[in-house]
Amino acid sequence: MMHFRLLLAILLLSSSVSMAQNRAASTPGIPDPCLDDKGNAYMDRQAQEFLARVNATLKKYPPKPSPQTERQSSLLLLDAVLHDKYAAYRRPVQDFFHERIAKTLLEIENTKVEQGAMIWKLYNMGFIIRTKTVTLAFDLVDGKSALADSFALSQNVLSRLIRQCDVLFVSHYHRDHADEAIAKQFIDNGKPVVAPPQIWAGKPIHQTITHLKRQADTLQELALKNGQKLKIVLYPGHQMQQIENNVPLVYTPEGLSFSHMGDQINEGPFMIDYEWIDHVAKNHKVDVLIPPSWTNEIFRIVKGFKPALVIPGHENELGHPVDDRVPFWGDSEFLQLTYPELKASSFKTLNMTWGETFHYVRPTTPSK
Repeated sequence: MMHFRLLLAILLLSSSVSMAQNRAASTPGIPDPCLDDKGNAYMDRQAQEFLARVNATLKKYPPKPSPQTERQSSLLLLDAVLHDKYAAYRRPVQDFFHERIAKTLLEIENTKVEQGAMIWKLYNMGFIIRTKTVTLAFDLVDGKSALADSFALSQNVLSRLIRQCDVLFVSHYHRDHADEAIAKQFIDNGKPVVAPPQIWAGKPIHQTITHLKRQADTLQELALKNGQKLKIVLYPGHQMQQIENNVPLVYTPEGLSFSHMGDQINEGPFMIDYEWIDHVAKNHKVDVLIPPSWTNEIFRIVKGFKPALVIPGHENELGHPVDDRVPFWGDSEFLQLTYPELKASSFKTLNMTWGETFHYVRPTTPSK
């Protein structure tokens, strides 16, 4: 067990880092043009009230695989706030995001792991995972993909997050997954960035990126600046047919394994990736799988990996159109997803939102 909660409380009270330092420099947000000033002011007050309740409930009911009615209701309330087209421009939403990431940053800076892994969710598909020996970052971005500069995280926050990590995995080139400035800062600090060849092709940074073989079930080794080594299988995934999407299965020195899927999806006649997806568990023991919540065959994917725990990501990406900001309630019938089948199965599934933490310890009995 970790003993950071008391220290965290002290740091939160005494920290001199203001909200102005946590948010990126920006111009004023754009209000909803369909509303007058009074209407926009009301929407801001409502968001502030709802998000205060969301914060309180999520604090009382942190993530865990077993159902929590109060927590689920709070996530649905969060869906409602974030499905305002102009949510990213509203100050209560920005403050909610910045405050939660600031708290997470302090946790990361003051957490040592003795058993299992600490998993932090940042924005969209951004995750940081720490074991006793290594700290992994996946699809770490600043939040500018939400299209509101004042929503994005500041350079101060990003630099502190990067200092805590040993390696960055970038799944594909979309702006809500790949951030060139963040990747450059990792590289400038001697920390590897693993990404597919398509990302930043033709730019100077491209030659400094680590391009592992995109080859199913080929175990590769990656040396880290801290002297540790990772074993990695880099599955050759895709977002549809044209976009290379790395799906790394990362083994830490402790033997724990984590797979982050970015925007992995095959559709229609292009289903080539299921040639390896359907067989991952035959060759590897997967502790935690992080798929995008909206991928159409999520249940089939999970059955192929057979992880001990599933943590879906990509909910409420504010740069997407309202109907494509996949909510925690799923919208599975409209989107034609197999998410309901997954939730009804015996696989353990955990929902997390911005700035939440989960302590993963490998179960003593294998998942079914």
